[in-house]
Amino acid sequence: MTPTETGTRPRVEGERELEIFEATLQVLDEVGYDLLTMDAVASRAKASKATLYRRWKGKPELVVAAIMAHKGESVVPDTGTLRGDLLEAYCGGNGGLNDPLAQSVLSAVVTAMGRDPEFAEVYRRDFIGPKVASSRAIYERARERGEVHPDIDLSVLAPALAGIVLHRAFLLGDTVTPELVGRVLDEVILPAALHGPCS
Repeated sequence: MTPTETGTRPRVEGERELEIFEATLQVLDEVGYDLLTMDAVASRAKASKATLYRRWKGKPELVVAAIMAHKGESVVPDTGTLRGDLLEAYCGGNGGLNDPLAQSVLSAVVTAMGRDPEFAEVYRRDFIGPKVASSRAIYERARERGEVHPDIDLSVLAPALAGIVLHRAFLLGDTVTPELVGRVLDEVILPAALHGPCS
């Protein structure tokens, strides 16, 4: 039986997979999600379109897989402090908020999510879902250490750092740096975490 007959998709692995992911992000950066096509990625990666479709169901799955590969393996930081964990989560490694390619890709992603429900579903499921779980783990661990008020609503607090930093980057034009993230942590997030909800 061929892989197609068994219902499984052949793996494009190793360096070849990374080359396809790199080509995907380059095309996404250049033309945005709407104009990105499997043909364009195949041409950039010097691969056949059939190769892409054998591995990925379609454009949403390929783009999300490329973004996840650029971010690298998802590891929950454990520096011993909430501040250290959040700095590492948001500024460490590839694809942090201070990575220019990550910012460009995120801009394309935000636009795509508003226009393409299928892409939005895949991105929320495969990329945002694990991020939310990781963030929750960071804050839960900090709560156990006494760095987070026991009554604070983590569903409100946990996304606040990304929201503030992305607002400053995309709407105010600020450059995202570890220093900027640190200021937002010190002046907004950490005081809010300790203070807890208003009575």
